[in-house]
Amino acid sequence: MHHSDGYRILIADDHPLFRDALKHALSGAFADVEILEAGTIEEMTERIEAESEIDLVLLDLAMPGVRGFSGLLFLRAQYPSVPVVVVSAHEEPAVVHRCLEFGASGFIPKSTDVDGIRQAVGEVLAGGVWTPPNLDFGPADEGEAQLSARLATLTPQQVRVLMMLSEGLLNKQIAYKLGVSEATVKAHVSAILQKLGVESRTQAVIAASRIEAGQWPGDPPA
Repeated sequence: MHHSDGYRILIADDHPLFRDALKHALSGAFADVEILEAGTIEEMTERIEAESEIDLVLLDLAMPGVRGFSGLLFLRAQYPSVPVVVVSAHEEPAVVHRCLEFGASGFIPKSTDVDGIRQAVGEVLAGGVWTPPNLDFGPADEGEAQLSARLATLTPQQVRVLMMLSEGLLNKQIAYKLGVSEATVKAHVSAILQKLGVESRTQAVIAASRIEAGQWPGDPPA
């Protein structure tokens, strides 16, 4: 399936310095690699749409406009054939575990050295899955696992609607942002409630934030 002109890797991260570091690590590792960059989720989507074939996306979970795991959920739902490796400063086992549950092909902590990064990317490009070697996952939380499974059934558009609900936007604001009718947004909202097994928008937002909050021990509460 691989094209002859080498690998195309997209780095989606809002820190130019970190993108540069990753670029150097990867350029040195693969003879023929083209590195694309995106600083926002919109740019990331544009790049993926514009390029015929991307072999790998390196995704920072904490980009502007992305809450918790929504960027990863959106990518996996929208472009299921593009492997995604999460690159994150959060190294808690629960975070890594959740990323794999949501379909990531790997997880690279930002503290990983250049060799580790090259090894990880090489392994994923070869079709494998890479996680930090010394990680102990521990017992998973049953409720969280069920919620993850439910969140993973949302369509790309539903993920975006849920992200906007989490930001406190009203139906008409969401409709305007997505360029759809209010009726469509209402339909999305009821589908989200049904999939998450909750009764109200507020509960949907709480469910979504539980997944985020439960997994970000280092973040100050918003």
